[in-house]
Parts: sequence; C-alpha cells; structure tokens
Amino acid sequence: MTDQALSQPARNQRRFLWPLMATLLVISWSSGFVGIRYASEQASVTLVLFWRTLLAGLILLPFALAIGPRMRLRGIGEQMLFGVMSVFLYLGGFALAIEQRVPTGLVALISDLVPLAIAALSQPVLGERLSPRQWLGTAVAVVGVLVVSVDSLSFGTAPVWAYGVTIGSMLIFALASVLFRWRRAEHMPVHQSLCIHTLTGAVLFGPCAMIQGDIAPPLTVNFAVGMVWLVVFATFAAYSIYYTSLRMFPVAKVSAAIYLSPPVTMLWAWALFSEPLTLAMFIGLAVTLAGVWITSRG
Repeated sequence: MTDQALSQPARNQRRFLWPLMATLLVISWSSGFVGIRYASEQASVTLVLFWRTLLAGLILLPFALAIGPRMRLRGIGEQMLFGVMSVFLYLGGFALAIEQRVPTGLVALISDLVPLAIAALSQPVLGERLSPRQWLGTAVAVVGVLVVSVDSLSFGTAPVWAYGVTIGSMLIFALASVLFRWRRAEHMPVHQSLCIHTLTGAVLFGPCAMIQGDIAPPLTVNFAVGMVWLVVFATFAAYSIYYTSLRMFPVAKVSAAIYLSPPVTMLWAWALFSEPLTLAMFIGLAVTLAGVWITSRG
C-alpha cells in the first residue's frame, strides 16, 4: 500500500472537518467584539479589559511556567512590548470605539483589515515589494470600508474621533507585527506569549480603571457572563481554534474564514443590541471582501 493511499483517509477527514472548524473559528473570533459590547453595558471598558486580561493571564501563567522552553528576559521584554501594542493599544482602541457606540460590525471589519495593513507596511519597513494586484486589492478593500463607515455615520451616535481610534488601533497592531518581524523577535510558544501579552495589558488597564473609579468588578450576573464570554470564547477558544486550523489547513483558507467574522458580528449586534443593518453596509462589506480576495489569491 502506498503512502498516497494511506494519506487519502486523513485528507478526507480534514476536508469534512474543515466546515466545523471554520464555523467555530468565525463564531469565536466574532465573539470578542460582541463580548466587549455586552460587557461595556455593565462597566467601563477599561474595567472590563482589566479583568479580562488579568483572568486570562493568571489562568495561563502556570502553563507558561511549566510547559515549554524556559523564558529568557530578552524574550519576555520583547513580548511585553508587543503586549503594549497588541493588547493595550489595539484591543483597548477598538473596545473604546465600541463603548462610544461605533457599530460593532464596522469595528470588526476595520480590525480584520490587519493583514492588508501589514502587507502595505511591509514595503517601507521590510523592503518587500507589493505587486500591482496587491495594491489594487488593498485600495478596493479600503473603498468598501469607507462605504460602510459613511453609512454608519448617517445613523450612528458615536463621535468622529471614535472611528479614527478604530483605524489607528488597527494600524498600530499592523505596525507592531511588521516591526517584530523586522527585529526578528525571539520565538516563543503561543501560550507563553499570550500569557505575557494579557498580563502586560492588565498592568496597564488597571491604573486606567482606577482613574475612572473603583477597580472592583460589578457583582452582577451580566458582568460575570461577559467575563466568561471574553476569557473562554474570545481569548482561549479563538486562539486555540485559530492556531489548530493553521496547523491542519492552508493559511489562505483559514484567513478567508476570519474575513467572514464581520458579517457574523453585524448579525449578532443586530440581534442582541438592535444595531441597524442597511443595504449599504452589506454592499461595502462585499466590496471589502472582494478587495481581500484580490490581494490574497494565489
């Protein structure tokens, strides 16, 4: 029996497993935006993020210390800096935008444009040239986001600066990713790096929450449900399913599933928070997805 014949059942199993993995990935990925929107009705966004990052970091800490290579100071320092940019500024930025009532689906759409921003920043920082097709796809995707944004401004109550915060936080995360690739940061297993990122975020979100008031969590069922949602689904489940999918399936296929999270987020926000859905939103979303496809195909 040949190796090809032996590997055929495994390929078939993965093919049938992919729809389930993709569904779980889209639901868990979009749950982060919805969870922030839900929890921010119970407390300030800084208090929500403080307890989310603190709980996630403390749960991961014993695994980070016991499993994997010994963490060195240089690697810890690099991951702390990345945590400032990827958790405190990126996560904090889009959470602040959601608190200011920027439509949750639009925040998800802008946040998921990080790969396009990384591609655009790779040329000036890393010297990696983009093809005309990639530039065209990026431009088309930006046009789609503008369509959704203009439509959101027509009925939204959020201040204009909150939309800018969403875009800025996305660009900061993209820049951080490119800079760490340029610096060739020390490799670290996901559970260790995520532990450092979340604890770094907790250290920074804590004083911000104290400035706004009491750091103690609200003793309500809704806040507890929000925390479980954010820690279990939006943090542990989302990252676990994402990296498991990357090991089992092509990167392009996994990335395509991620880009399905904005429409799912829009539907969740409509069903749970009565956020409006308009034809222009779906047109802009379709244009954005077309731009992503043009950029990433092949």
